[in-house]
Amino acid sequence: MVRLMSLLIGVGVGPGDPELLTLQALRVLREADLVVVPVRDDRDEIGYAEAIVRAHLLPGGDNGKDGMETIRIVRAPFALTDRGGVSERRTRAWEAAAALILQAFDDGATTIAFATIGDPNIYSTFGYLAGAVRESRSGVEIRTVPGITAMQALAAASSTVLCEGNEPLVLFPALGGANAMDEVLGHGALTGATIVAYKGGRYWPDMRETLAAHGRLDAAVVGSHLGRHDEVLHRGQEVEGEIPYLSTVIAPSSRTTRGGKLG
Repeated sequence: MVRLMSLLIGVGVGPGDPELLTLQALRVLREADLVVVPVRDDRDEIGYAEAIVRAHLLPGGDNGKDGMETIRIVRAPFALTDRGGVSERRTRAWEAAAALILQAFDDGATTIAFATIGDPNIYSTFGYLAGAVRESRSGVEIRTVPGITAMQALAAASSTVLCEGNEPLVLFPALGGANAMDEVLGHGALTGATIVAYKGGRYWPDMRETLAAHGRLDAAVVGSHLGRHDEVLHRGQEVEGEIPYLSTVIAPSSRTTRGGKLG
């Protein structure tokens, strides 16, 4: 028996606003035989990525297939609340999701899209899933479609220029607290960098203190649940205490003259 081509595509669906889905992402989602979306393994509910997919591909919107709903959405549970390294729970979830996808290929699907918030190549669950699929079946072709990131959405919403001229841009997950931020701001080659921190909501009080110590707090912006109905935007000095996990912090480089950072 000749096996049909198996194509798995990680599709970045943006940070939360359905209007930030790219045309390429929309086309891939419409053409896929199956759309897999990640959900928390302790909840069976519509997640961020699924909500964006549903806004475009379910009744009430044009799905591009003669007005008939033909898109199948399948939820794959992941240990999205686990913190601190590889856990047995996380590994089981990656392998179970890979098995789900491989079974769908065996059942006749040729193209499967995995929808993930943001971009599939930036701190995304998709990389782990793709690795598990490759280990089980090397013949599966894997591609990605880029998505708009949370830092871009926050920069636009707050009218913040991310970087200009010769300024570096440093992005990191603040899951370990403010130490990484302090190290970047104190590093000689990076003291003039714009820094972006993801997923560090519980550590915001420490990050706030660190930004203030480096003279970066006044220009910093904080965004939580970007693009969603519960989106919240703040200037750095306006918010104290813990903030939601899905928060983004931008501390732009100091700029004094127009074009002053041009090399």
